[in-house]
Amino acid sequence: MKGIHVQLLCVGKMKEKFYIDAAAEYVKRLGAYCRLQVVELPEERLPANPSRAQIDAALEKEGAAIRARLAPGAALVALCVEGEEKSSEALSRLLAGWSAAGTGSLAFVIGGSYGLHPNIKALARLRLSMSPMTFPHHLARVMLLEQLYRAFKIDEGSSYHK
Repeated sequence: MKGIHVQLLCVGKMKEKFYIDAAAEYVKRLGAYCRLQVVELPEERLPANPSRAQIDAALEKEGAAIRARLAPGAALVALCVEGEEKSSEALSRLLAGWSAAGTGSLAFVIGGSYGLHPNIKALARLRLSMSPMTFPHHLARVMLLEQLYRAFKIDEGSSYHK
């Protein structure tokens, strides 16, 4: 799995220093295992109480921005609440299996406040849920980065994962 290209496409810009610092730590750690690219895409502005049509239009625009930045040939993993839950070990095995089968590039997508457009979810090789609980999407980014680091550590047989 080492040396694989990992792209993290995130709708929304992190502003809180504690999220930025935590994400930066895992980005640094992941540098030893993969070529990581974190791309922040703008979240569409919506009124305080948007209509379903306004939300759908925003998700469609965000989806177009995601597709435009998606690495060609990457195995897409969409983070969404209705996705599959996986243990850390299962995620590590899955990613290692994809890598062994010739997948050289992975793309993980985290949507904004209203999630992801259905056409992005339809493109995904895996729809992944971090938990049935709701988390801020910026915290989900930190959690995903940590789980990717953990997956690499599990794959190498490290004691990081206990």
